[in-house]
Amino acid sequence: MRISRLLLFALLILAIPATSLAQFGVSITIAPPALPVYTQPMVPADGYIWTPGYWYYGDEGYFWVPGTWVEPPSSGLLWTPGYWGWGDNAFAWNEGYWGQSVGFYGGVNYGFGYGGSGYGGGYWNNGAFNYNTSVNNVNTTNIHNVYNKTVINNTTNYVSYNGGTGGITSRPTAAEETAARGQHTPATAMQIQQVHAATTNHALLASVNQGRPAIAATAKPGEFSGSGVVAAKKAGAAYKAPATESKAAENKAAESKATENKAAENKAAESKATENKAAENKAAESKTTENKASENKAAENRAAATRANENKAAAKPKEASPSAESKKPTAARTEPAPKPAASHKEPAPKPTTVAHAQPAPKPTALRAQPAPKPAADAHKPAAHAQPAPKPATEKAPGKDESRE
Repeated sequence: MRISRLLLFALLILAIPATSLAQFGVSITIAPPALPVYTQPMVPADGYIWTPGYWYYGDEGYFWVPGTWVEPPSSGLLWTPGYWGWGDNAFAWNEGYWGQSVGFYGGVNYGFGYGGSGYGGGYWNNGAFNYNTSVNNVNTTNIHNVYNKTVINNTTNYVSYNGGTGGITSRPTAAEETAARGQHTPATAMQIQQVHAATTNHALLASVNQGRPAIAATAKPGEFSGSGVVAAKKAGAAYKAPATESKAAENKAAESKATENKAAENKAAESKATENKAAENKAAESKTTENKASENKAAENRAAATRANENKAAAKPKEASPSAESKKPTAARTEPAPKPAASHKEPAPKPTTVAHAQPAPKPTALRAQPAPKPAADAHKPAAHAQPAPKPATEKAPGKDESRE
């Protein structure tokens, strides 16, 4: 949220006319804390210009943007710091800018050459920036374009805003108003990066550091660690958290607690849902297994019944065949004539016509009888006159009796 707001500010700064930059910014009814007391890190290289730190406002209240050395957009430009100003019953932040001269910055004593009006930290000469060593931390061994001029600096006033209750009462001079109407260049990308880095550092919140940030200044933008970082010596004044800020902190803590509770509830609900789903899946699998077993058992029973029926059906023809075979011998038994005809006592036991009418299954047995030749018997008229072998059988005993 902070980053998106700052990006929006940067886009708007580029879009609006330079003359209206001093009136642009966020507004809040709470006054910013006093400026912290800190020392300036050493200038990293020739051509860098100091931009002082300031309090900015975000979703969690005021947070400190550390002061830092910055390369200007082009040579010959100076930095006019931003400031908080009271108007229309609220504090509004007036953005800083680059220009040929330093304009009005609310009379706020930022130090290091920004004593409240103008700039005493240095000047441009033939494309090179000359540093005033009385207010700047410069290594004169590496940087030679230096000078020393005393700058009167009120070190007892660390108020960070203009107007309102307890604010600075300074008004812009004619020269500063002229500078405000001149051509301006907005903050560089490195300066915006410095603000972004500050928004992500919880320790820079005034409610956390009590007006005494551990990172008060940096040698370069965005470098919040290392030897170039300077901590505040002390707060500019006793810090008193505004009632709204305390309420915001309480609300945030309540929201955080509610979020944690909600997360715990959601986790418990998800765990319960997972367990229920696992139980349902297990029950479904068990039911499926039981149904499958039942289906398999039923299929086995049907297969067994089918096999039993097939076996039973296959067994029925075998049981019927003996009766059919028995009928054939019965038909043969109804004709007892062949047996007596086979006897040696009767030369003509069976006429030829009777032999063709008899479907006896064993003709070979009849041919095996040592009876007299049937062809000779066929010429006898008595054989053709007999309709069946019985009369011949009845006559046979008579012949036997006569033989006896």
